[in-house]
Amino acid sequence: MIEEQKPLPKWILIVSALFAIMEIMVSVLLYVSPQSVLETVDISGKGVNYVINMWAVRQFALGFIFAFATFKRSVPMLTIAYIFFLVMFVGDLLIGISQKENSLITSALIMCAISSFMIFILNRKK
Repeated sequence: MIEEQKPLPKWILIVSALFAIMEIMVSVLLYVSPQSVLETVDISGKGVNYVINMWAVRQFALGFIFAFATFKRSVPMLTIAYIFFLVMFVGDLLIGISQKENSLITSALIMCAISSFMIFILNRKK
């Protein structure tokens, strides 16, 4: 028998929608004006533009997934999106540690905590 899904609280939908918008905005900025996001990177180097465009597409895909999951109000889809978010920010944390960049470490820790919290809340709602 199929169990009916409980409605998601509005605050979860709002947070998820904000993440969707944030990811899509970062994607557009990376594509249109990469120097505004990557101040310490020489974007005139060979192959750099290619990598930036790949990063922009990754951010757009994540934003689209968050937007779609939020629109569908799907707990499983949102859980997967937050798991991806968590994995991405664990990677950012490791990069921040290896580069000794405190701002990246701090933001990655905050986003890991938020992602973990959202995964916990979503799985508790099942």
